[in-house]
Amino acid sequence: MPVVLPKNLPATETLTNENIFVMYEERAKSQDIRPLNIAIVNLMPTKIQTETQLLRLIGNTPLQVNVDFIYRIKERTSTDLAVG
Repeated sequence: MPVVLPKNLPATETLTNENIFVMYEERAKSQDIRPLNIAIVNLMPTKIQTETQLLRLIGNTPLQVNVDFIYRIKERTSTDLAVG
């Protein structure tokens, strides 16, 4: 089954080229399937490569999976505030 991803995710093109079944959000909404919804917090320094690896594994399941990546917002320190 497909991994449901937004079109602007960098891993989407890579997975499509590797014949991993990727479905865009617009098409997934018209399907009559209840997907598995998961959220992933990626703390690895190589974000795009890690997300691609995770999605490659998830794409090999028999489920339709909606994936949301959670990104943390960089906290501003007192030195950041002093600089700009």
